[in-house]
Amino acid sequence: MDNKKIIIIGIIVLIIVGIILVMLFTTVNYEKIEITPNGTTIEVPANQTKYHGDIDSVKIWNWDNGVLVTYNSHEDDSIIKLTGFSFNAMNELIKKGELQNIDGFTCYVINADELLEVHLFDIIKVNYNGKFYCIPLSNETTQDNLIICCNDKDIALHMAKSVKYKNVYPKDTTLDDVKSTIENVTGNLSINQTDLDNVKTTIENKVTDLNISQTDLDNVKTSIENKTREYLSKNPIRL
Repeated sequence: MDNKKIIIIGIIVLIIVGIILVMLFTTVNYEKIEITPNGTTIEVPANQTKYHGDIDSVKIWNWDNGVLVTYNSHEDDSIIKLTGFSFNAMNELIKKGELQNIDGFTCYVINADELLEVHLFDIIKVNYNGKFYCIPLSNETTQDNLIICCNDKDIALHMAKSVKYKNVYPKDTTLDDVKSTIENVTGNLSINQTDLDNVKTTIENKVTDLNISQTDLDNVKTSIENKTREYLSKNPIRL
């Protein structure tokens, strides 16, 4: 074998080794995590992703070049659920970005400085830069809401495709019970149009006379209370 052939073979071997090394260093390994206990799962970059806990009823994870934010109303412990105030703020922010369709998923492209405007990032202290590909996801059955934001479009897409929804919460009938109670009470009130017109007229007269003083406000309050007592004395609520 002459020297020319040896050199060519050597170059080919070096190219192959280089490709393998590039693949080893650029291939992302993933691990599955639960975003709801024993429920919905998603794959995130392995050995990189850090969980930062529950912040304002929102769960947040981040890794070297991305962030995952989730909210589930079933897990909101607040007495009056704000439907994920922080989550919605972030959702509205990313929707101001450039809209793209990536393999069937709606994606918004925003700059890192815009992403960092969300107060959640004041807590986790990340230092992102460049463009972020953000994919919002939601499922009405499980009440899972997710936002995946990553510098790497392929990672964001892989994560979006990996989501497996699983409902582990019973149907919440609280709103149905409240609606039924209100309907029953309203049905028993036997309110007629004359009564409603009288209350409406009293309020309108008071509002017209208002000079935005505490005395005027107190007078309106007293008038409404008196009118309410008068009405209820004539039309007692029967449950």
